[in-house]
Amino acid sequence: MKILGIGNAIVDVICKVTDSFISQNNLTKSTMKLVDEVEFKKLLSTLKIEETVSGGSVANSIVGLSQLGNKVGFIGKISDDELGKKYEEGLKKENVSFFYSKKKEAIPTGTCLILITPDSERTMVTFLGTAGKINENDIDTEAIKKSEILFLEGYLWDEGEPKKAFDKAITYSNKVAMSLSDLFCVERHKKQFLNLVETKIDITFANEQEIMSLINTKKIEDVIEFSKKIKKLIVITRGEKGALAINKEKVIECSAKKNLKVIDLTGAGDLFAGGFLDGFIKGKSIEEGLEKGTEMSSKIIQIIGARLK
Repeated sequence: MKILGIGNAIVDVICKVTDSFISQNNLTKSTMKLVDEVEFKKLLSTLKIEETVSGGSVANSIVGLSQLGNKVGFIGKISDDELGKKYEEGLKKENVSFFYSKKKEAIPTGTCLILITPDSERTMVTFLGTAGKINENDIDTEAIKKSEILFLEGYLWDEGEPKKAFDKAITYSNKVAMSLSDLFCVERHKKQFLNLVETKIDITFANEQEIMSLINTKKIEDVIEFSKKIKKLIVITRGEKGALAINKEKVIECSAKKNLKVIDLTGAGDLFAGGFLDGFIKGKSIEEGLEKGTEMSSKIIQIIGARLK
């Protein structure tokens, strides 16, 4: 197997909202907020659902990699309920091997409310459900050993059982890639994330905001210096400024695609990572990886949802 992803197995519920809905519900645009089941249902009760699809950040990247012809797999915790079944079916349909045996859990399968405002930005409200209860026993070490790259998401990292699962997965991996996922995650776990990036992760994916927060700077030059110092591959998306990769001493840039009809930014970073890893696993240059990532993210932001049809 080329790449195995481990992440939050979450069903995305996509809704269009106004900017006032975001402010009235005390949400911060373009970020992710964790809520309990009660708050989640309360928000959802006032909305019209546009689409429901199997999601989760790393799972979206893995599906993108499968669509590009790679043999891939995914580990994520679901419950044996309606959403769990729907989630598993969604992966099978995309030829992704699912290395998890679902059973009836005390907590339901996780759900993420993706709120799209008129400017195409997406604000997420997540009820992690059983996805957030992943533990060491859920990790298929044989599947990890047989994969060339293990791909993890920052969303999954949390104190207690998820952290143990994360650490166990890294121990058995051949090469590790990780997405910092969200500014919320970086600020919540800054010290631990910094340690992971410096010592355990081979390829780090982040947007400009996340990586700058990680090292407490406002300048991209500082990020470049930091990356050169730790001698790791760091790949950064910069919106309209394109993307760049710092690979040891080398800085490679890629410009953003122009004149796109942007509908929904959900999954832009996920598909970018998928495209980049496709190039990496196929032995292509960093430049080609950035190009593929940019192409994939350009396609996804012109449709609703985080999966290319």
